[in-house]
Amino acid sequence: MRYAMAVDLSRCIGCRTCAVVCKNYNSQPQGIWWNRVFTSGTPEYDVAVEVGDQLRMEFVPVSCQHCSDAPCETVCPTGATYIDSKTGTVLVDYDRCIGCRTCASACPYGVRQFNWGTPAEMVGLDDTTYNYGYPYDYRDDGKLVYTPHRPEGVMEKCTFCAQNVAQGLEPACCSACPGNARIFGDMDDPNSAIRKHLEGKEVVQLGEKYNTHPNVYYVVSHEVTQVNRVGKDGDTSTATTEKKEG
Repeated sequence: MRYAMAVDLSRCIGCRTCAVVCKNYNSQPQGIWWNRVFTSGTPEYDVAVEVGDQLRMEFVPVSCQHCSDAPCETVCPTGATYIDSKTGTVLVDYDRCIGCRTCASACPYGVRQFNWGTPAEMVGLDDTTYNYGYPYDYRDDGKLVYTPHRPEGVMEKCTFCAQNVAQGLEPACCSACPGNARIFGDMDDPNSAIRKHLEGKEVVQLGEKYNTHPNVYYVVSHEVTQVNRVGKDGDTSTATTEKKEG
């Protein structure tokens, strides 16, 4: 079994629902975001690029890539970061993490998050803290890989919602995505939803030059024909955007 996630870039609308539901469901403290959504093709944030005489904005959600050859696991001095032998998911044992941040230095994707001290509780509308997120600890073979109350000074990251997957449920970001842009499943099962969705599609992985063999697959957005309501000369014309390269 090898769990993986597909992100279909032709479906992603950049709404950040994945980031928000991930933060809420996994009880992430203030300043912590396991999921982030970037715009591609420009160094600025949320800026459109011109493609085929049209302005176009595309989005790239980024979280832990759950690499099969994870450098964060290799460098962890305590074994707190490990690859689950049953699912291939990269997890962190909060009981063993000493907060040295070596994993953050090794990760080429910049997805590791660190609690600088006692995590701050989220504040409600009436300026009081409130309870949110999955309410129970979850242990993988005795390892504490999720808790709603983080220990002080530990590293965090996406877990594919291990507490959900253990119950046969999808990660929260998949079930919440309004565009159905995220598909989760077992890559070793040819009948799984992710294998069926990826079949025949052009797929890329982030940072292939690092040879980390990520288990997050990005489906390249297809050609899109749009009506250019106001052409360069003020006329109405039809233009077809070019296929996104990656």
